Amino acid sequence: MNMIRCAMAFMLFLITGTVSAQEVIYSPYEKFDLRNGDFSVVGKINERIYTYRSSNEGFFLDAYNDSMEKLATVLLDFFPKKIYETRFINYSDKIVVLYQSIETGKVIQYAALLDDRGKLLKGPLQLTSAKTGIWGPSRDYFSSALSDDKKQIIVYGLEEKGDDLNFTGIWIDDQLSIVHRGSANFKADNNIAHGDGIVDNNGTFYLPVYTPTGSRNYADRVWLLTLPKGARRFFSKELSLNDKYSTSIYMKLDNVNNRIYAGGFYSDKKNGNYEGVLYAYFDLNDSNWHNRKNIAFDQQLRNATGERNLKRAFNDYQVKQMILKKDGGFVLISEDFYVTTRTTTPGWGGFYYSYYYSPFMNQNIREYNYNDIFTISYDGSGNREWHAFVRKSQYSQEDGGIFSSYGLINTGGTLGFLFNDFNTRSSRIQLASVDANGKVDMRSLAAGTASDPDWLPRSGKQTGLKEMVIPCLRRRQISFAKIVF
Repeated sequence: MNMIRCAMAFMLFLITGTVSAQEVIYSPYEKFDLRNGDFSVVGKINERIYTYRSSNEGFFLDAYNDSMEKLATVLLDFFPKKIYETRFINYSDKIVVLYQSIETGKVIQYAALLDDRGKLLKGPLQLTSAKTGIWGPSRDYFSSALSDDKKQIIVYGLEEKGDDLNFTGIWIDDQLSIVHRGSANFKADNNIAHGDGIVDNNGTFYLPVYTPTGSRNYADRVWLLTLPKGARRFFSKELSLNDKYSTSIYMKLDNVNNRIYAGGFYSDKKNGNYEGVLYAYFDLNDSNWHNRKNIAFDQQLRNATGERNLKRAFNDYQVKQMILKKDGGFVLISEDFYVTTRTTTPGWGGFYYSYYYSPFMNQNIREYNYNDIFTISYDGSGNREWHAFVRKSQYSQEDGGIFSSYGLINTGGTLGFLFNDFNTRSSRIQLASVDANGKVDMRSLAAGTASDPDWLPRSGKQTGLKEMVIPCLRRRQISFAKIVF
């Protein structure tokens, strides 16, 4: 099928810092079935844009030029038959792929190194494995963390047993050489849970952990665990909550200022309402927390949510991302998200889903709700500068919310949020740009015609300063849309 090129000119006023979509280009369609296939945007390698797709026919890397014309298809014939999870790490001249397979009652973690044309250079390298239950894989067995310079990769497994947490990790470099294998343990005073692992450019591993309590699993204690490469035990430093409860906390490494920032929400009670934003940073130089603040929601901010019950206005928000700023501050991005279950004869979650999922087959229906995006900016001292709400309402059934949420592009001075508007018979793509002062500009990217494919914005990836690639589905076909801003 010939490449579909859609040049979308929006006669917009040119406002400095505003993200405006200038062009959308679709790749050719490929056969694909969402029910038994997988996909991802790999990224740009030596001016080629790579995407990944799998089907009953095999596992493929597709290479495109800047016009999204296909240059080559690479068969990943070294992949086992049953893939559990994949992650592609793109460089300027190569690709590292981490993948897990299911083999004879085990989940096995592999790694492979490809050149800029997708040719296998090294591997497959078996890193580690774990036994599955009698019914097969039942959880996330292995995770990975990548340093900012992409030279430090850690593949790790975490096992939680009550108040005990066990870590095993493999450090590899960008040439797929195993640098170190290590393990460590941490014991809390209650049942323990963890966040996403972080690795710095020196290979030191950091892990946020906390002890959830109450019916809403708020945290009554929070620690940052530190494990230098080669060390055999965690160094732990508790983040004091001052008799508050942490909710939806998120941590991000700032290599420029040698800090790890912590941002999230807090509550006065273990099952109470969100009362404000928690702010702090961990200084890597002295291994201590600094500038710890509870910043309460004021009445103006609660009113801005548009909710009827202002006391509960923020209760369903979950922190999704943190954007670090040059002044040492950050922008915290959260989304109003919740899942409900009901037992009844279901209806469709909107015409948008009717081809891909059939919730009529189930009696217990999971309903996914992705609503407004809330962004709030703080300076390096933890003072609030501005806030913004991106309004949206997304509802679906039994699909994991795959078409919901948003894709983010960061141009340096502006944040662009791409998301589906389900309030029409056919989905319409919306672009909301938030500038450096918190001003929101909303535009429609497509009219929502019957011939448009269905976009999956949250599965997209930024491939350049003002460029993003997003997967799109049209019945049993897949395409990738490149957006130039």
